[in-house]
Amino acid sequence: MLDADKRRRPRRRLFRIGAELDGKLHLAIAVAVFLTLGFAWWAVTFSGLVQPLFLPAPGAVWHRMVSLALDGTLWQDSIISLYRIAIAFALASAMAIPVGILIGCFRVWEAAIEPLVDFVRYMPVVAFVPLTILWSGTGDWQKFLIIWIGTFFQEVLMVMDNVKRVPADYIGLGRTLGLPERRILWRIVLPSALPGIWDTLRISVGWAWTWLVLAELVAATSGLGYRITVSQRFFQTQTIIGYILLLGIFGLITDQVMKALEKVLFRYLSVSR
Repeated sequence: MLDADKRRRPRRRLFRIGAELDGKLHLAIAVAVFLTLGFAWWAVTFSGLVQPLFLPAPGAVWHRMVSLALDGTLWQDSIISLYRIAIAFALASAMAIPVGILIGCFRVWEAAIEPLVDFVRYMPVVAFVPLTILWSGTGDWQKFLIIWIGTFFQEVLMVMDNVKRVPADYIGLGRTLGLPERRILWRIVLPSALPGIWDTLRISVGWAWTWLVLAELVAATSGLGYRITVSQRFFQTQTIIGYILLLGIFGLITDQVMKALEKVLFRYLSVSR
């Protein structure tokens, strides 16, 4: 009876809210999920339940991607898309972070800026595609603008919330010590809000990937989204699925890199916990 209870305890801990999970077990579960989905994909296509036109086999997708990689198409599309998202996301973040900090700290700026940001962020980004083509043509700047519109306004409000979550006691302590507002901002507010701001960037870069594909699906001559559009015209489902999976891989790598950097940049969080 006691042995049975001991065996049940680890299982119960796994399903406790907020319970820690061993790193190896975390990785094993994640890999198992991907393998299960891959096996299900293979089984469905191998059994013939779905025609290859609608869902090609994993092997067919792999061979198509290898072929595109060998002739340079895959690398060219990836490089141009990575360039576009890097520039556009950097511009959007460089502008959103100071604006978000400003309206998060000062009510007067919140009253002046937040309603406008709220107003614009509910406008669908897709509706701006024709306008951005009219304003900036079909070059890279049009792609930058679409990504900027899709990420800037969301980032501003999330950064604002990160700043507002700084405990008022911290700011009160700074005033008690006689620090001017400028030093309270740089020495107290920003260090406290930075981990949250970094997490905001990690989340919003996922949106940036979405808007990148949208920008490249229309009026583009290069990039991952463009290749998906061209493949659709010729019913090249292997390329479409392969590029979609590649976008997921790029996004996953970006997310994991930012998580790893978070542990390096904000080590004091793990120490305080």
